[in-house]
Amino acid sequence: MNYEQTVRSLYALGRELGAPRQARLQKFGLDNISILAAHLGNPQLSIPCVHIAGTNGKGSTAAMLESILRTSGLRTGLYTSPHLESVNERIRINGENISDAAFADIWTRVQAAIERLMAFGTLASHPTFFECVTAIAFVAFAERGVEFAVYEVGMGGRWDATNIVRPEIGVITQIDFDHENFLGHSIEEIAGEKAGIIKSGMWIVSSIDRPEALKVVSAQCDKVGAKLFDVDKLWRMDRIEPAGDCYRAAISELPQGVSLVLEPSLPGKFQIRNALAAATVAKLLWERGGKVNADDIPRGIATAQWPGRLERLSEQPTLYLDGTHNPAGARELLRFWNDNFKDRKIILVYGAMRDKAVDEIAGLLFPRVDFVILTEPRQPRAVSASLLAGMTSHFAKSLSVIPDPVNALETALRTSGPADAVFATGSLFLVGELRGYWHRRNFEQNPVVSGQHSR
Repeated sequence: MNYEQTVRSLYALGRELGAPRQARLQKFGLDNISILAAHLGNPQLSIPCVHIAGTNGKGSTAAMLESILRTSGLRTGLYTSPHLESVNERIRINGENISDAAFADIWTRVQAAIERLMAFGTLASHPTFFECVTAIAFVAFAERGVEFAVYEVGMGGRWDATNIVRPEIGVITQIDFDHENFLGHSIEEIAGEKAGIIKSGMWIVSSIDRPEALKVVSAQCDKVGAKLFDVDKLWRMDRIEPAGDCYRAAISELPQGVSLVLEPSLPGKFQIRNALAAATVAKLLWERGGKVNADDIPRGIATAQWPGRLERLSEQPTLYLDGTHNPAGARELLRFWNDNFKDRKIILVYGAMRDKAVDEIAGLLFPRVDFVILTEPRQPRAVSASLLAGMTSHFAKSLSVIPDPVNALETALRTSGPADAVFATGSLFLVGELRGYWHRRNFEQNPVVSGQHSR
């Protein structure tokens, strides 16, 4: 099976969050991925790893931690979701996407294993898209010499396919409302699902800022005998200052210990907290005899990349792509605007999925911007731009409906001045679509320097 056939066969399984709610709930559980992994030789158990859950910040934290570990000389594996442009983005080895050929080869073998298990009735149902890609990651990391892996939870934690790993350390980042139909309608319920990654004897790093969520996680640690490390109790913020659209922070370990200057390459003040979580994990690994040392931490954080999250693509006008898909992310984006674009005109291109808190997000963002262009990602779960207008137009000072995302972005750029800012945000599907278009656009206009435009 070649790469194109591989991608088609995986997509034919359906995206987990696109499935009907009843079908989705029937697939909750770790039986399928456990059986499949065991048949493959449990490759996920052969490599030390860190497991990261949370509502917001888990991807950025994973990217920064992987960068620290790679800076220290380790051959790393990074598993994240969703992807923006290519499914290969989910599986990175030493900072590079897995190759098309390797991805296709491993899927061919994983699929054969699934067919055997299905034929003998060992699997109750075919594994989901996410379970299959997770199995590919397990095999890829084991076969390609990865020395340390970082796994980001797809959704929740308790029943996520990644939750069959045995991590050196677990991380739970900030917890807020998202995927309520699957995770619960209170912060405590959502925190309980995230806390499902906590296992007996584990070390757990928390960068949670909601007391009610931290209480749930702390209680679960006590229940199973895990040790909790709360970044707010481990470090003192000595100084924080802007560095362009990014931030620089000087921190000191409490009570008396290592002092570090963290300067994430990722924009937004909130990335300091994610950097702090990554730094804490790295230091704990160091204390456990790992290869990381203190100098690797700031270097790794300063060079980490995490596309599609406040990613600046151009200037005059300034263009950012950002996957702001829940209210907590919208609040952070609003703070970013207030910190960096207080006196500048902002044009917002926005598209969303049906299962998102569109009213709340629009209520936060639309009043702050000068002009909103509503669009719709080419994805079955997308809210149509016209329906989105009916739901949110009362929040906007000025609004237009342009269903095609590329036309929406080009319209925003044409109607903006050199000193203005354009933000394309909402669904990560929208971000991925526009990011791919921007790369093609730049290559066509200037093939020699294409690829040098983004952070």
